[in-house]
Amino acid sequence: MMRGTNNLIGIINFITFLASIPILGGGIWLSSRANSTECLRFLQWPIIIIGITIMVISLLGFIGACYRQTWLLQLYLFVMFLVIIALIGFIVFAFGVTDSGHGQVIVYRSFLEYQLSDYSGWLKDRVSDPKYWSKISSCLRDVHACSGMRRTIRDPATGMVLSESADMFNQRQLSPIQSGCCKPPTSCGFVYVNETLWNIGAQMLVNDMDCNRWSNDQQQLCYHCDSCKAGLLATLKHSWRKVSIINIVILIILVFVYVVACAAFRNNKRMDNDEAYGETRMTKSRPSRFQF
Repeated sequence: MMRGTNNLIGIINFITFLASIPILGGGIWLSSRANSTECLRFLQWPIIIIGITIMVISLLGFIGACYRQTWLLQLYLFVMFLVIIALIGFIVFAFGVTDSGHGQVIVYRSFLEYQLSDYSGWLKDRVSDPKYWSKISSCLRDVHACSGMRRTIRDPATGMVLSESADMFNQRQLSPIQSGCCKPPTSCGFVYVNETLWNIGAQMLVNDMDCNRWSNDQQQLCYHCDSCKAGLLATLKHSWRKVSIINIVILIILVFVYVVACAAFRNNKRMDNDEAYGETRMTKSRPSRFQF
């Protein structure tokens, strides 16, 4: 039984060790690609840290279980406990900071629009910070976040390639970034020319500062608009919720591995004490007077 338990935890940690290799490789690849893009520099380190942590923990558990190194299993259990606590904290934090905010339905539009006032909490304050947002907006320009907005159609009569019409544009499904950063808010009442080129209308429908921030300069667009920040928050909310669901699955697996590791640790201590598996030491509360 104790050999089987140790073999089980060894196999589990060996598979986990192999799984950490592509995670670490992905972080290193992002690092090599992050020469000019601030957002990639921000993303690379969590991936690398996660990959290294899983790799080291798996190696400790594998060696400790297969070679009955009790002190390695002790260290493994301690680090694994910290990882489980940290993962629980991250899941609670991720759901907490992404609790508020949603897209708004616009009449005669298939896409949603986003307002910064709909969001609150730490994540909104972080994104709205001028120093942090300057890095994000630079990242959006570097990766050409709005380049996918342009669509063309061919006129069947003349064969000329034209931009899609306003009615066709209004029926598109835009991502939160495209909706918030690549076009002015619908409330501005701007006249559509193409996806990223809008003329000022006869009058502004509402008093919205984002209408003044909009620029037809393809390097500016609405990257400094509050709607762009709200679009990024909506994207982060969706991504963090998906990551949190994956983390819940990982947490369940880690708890299972932790329980098995505890059993292996007890087996190793029993063997170190020369106690046969299944042996039970019993004492009587009132010993018999007769000794055989």
